Amino acid sequence: QVQLVESGGGLVQPGRSLRLSCAASGIIFSINAMGWYRQAPGKQRELVARITSGGITNYADSVKGQFTISRDNAKNTVYLQMNNLKPEDTAVYYCYADVRSTMRAAERGYWGQGTQVTVSS
Repeated sequence: QVQLVESGGGLVQPGRSLRLSCAASGIIFSINAMGWYRQAPGKQRELVARITSGGITNYADSVKGQFTISRDNAKNTVYLQMNNLKPEDTAVYYCYADVRSTMRAAERGYWGQGTQVTVSS
């Protein structure tokens, strides 16, 4: 009943920037936290950044000062601005959202399909 559609991934050279977008659609009453996770080859999926509906943000230590998460509540969309990209940022990036479909429904977590980010010269 809820779908997260991601866009913005691709191949970039080290030092370049990339902006990921994730729009939630479907039966949505409210969205609490939204975030970005990533999974690099041979590694576990890790939280990159998270933002609450009120705009409170948290970042993994590895990306602090490099990535910026933001959201547009009116559009049910979360963004990840990735600057000064490094080869170690290469991963599949997944969007996540905690969603209430109706006022009385329990909050559920939803995942996007993932988008590949490759940083290579």
